[in-house]
Amino acid sequence: MASPIRVLIVDDSMLVREGLRAVFSTRQHEPRIQVVGEAGTVADALAAAPRLQPDVVLLDIRLPDGSGLDACAELCRRSPATRILILTSVASDNLIQQAIQAGAQGYLMKEIDPDGLIRAIGDAHAGRSVLTGEVTARVLRLLREGPTDPLAPLSPQEHRVLALTAAGRTNKEIGNELGLSEKTVKNYLSHVFEKLNVTRRTQAAAIYTQAVASGIGPKGPGV
Repeated sequence: MASPIRVLIVDDSMLVREGLRAVFSTRQHEPRIQVVGEAGTVADALAAAPRLQPDVVLLDIRLPDGSGLDACAELCRRSPATRILILTSVASDNLIQQAIQAGAQGYLMKEIDPDGLIRAIGDAHAGRSVLTGEVTARVLRLLREGPTDPLAPLSPQEHRVLALTAAGRTNKEIGNELGLSEKTVKNYLSHVFEKLNVTRRTQAAAIYTQAVASGIGPKGPGV
């Protein structure tokens, strides 16, 4: 009998983690899956992976201390043989593109049925790329249309605030330049972080800088 596939679950929801454990422990299926550990944060995931040596990591994108996409890239760097499957409730062209670039073996929606998830884990372990139907359609469109603008969801004012943030301005300096209060600037940045799926201004600034350098995004604060 083949050895079970060792899986690390990374999700900040204990309910989700327990639900996945229940699926893998109660269903009769091939391949066999052994949950070797859980993590609820990026830091815990990066600490657990080298210790547990999982074959496959089920990784959520939104984690309390950072982005699962950053964790994906770091896990791939540290453990090239480990396959990463993004398992999330959100999908956008930008997120899918970032996940693929970060080294994810697949991108799955949490609506996937248990049997489909088990097959996906087996496929990832075997080195095959795994995408759900909706995600496949998005990837095919990306291939046809070329790179998308990660800053497209932002409003013009959010573009301006982010451009000044990337230029190293403080919230007070941004407010003075745009005629806004510091609180309003902070609110704009919160919306920017949510739309870009980041938690820090340095991460948002990096996305802005990369977009401008690639010729995809806007050229400066006066958008």
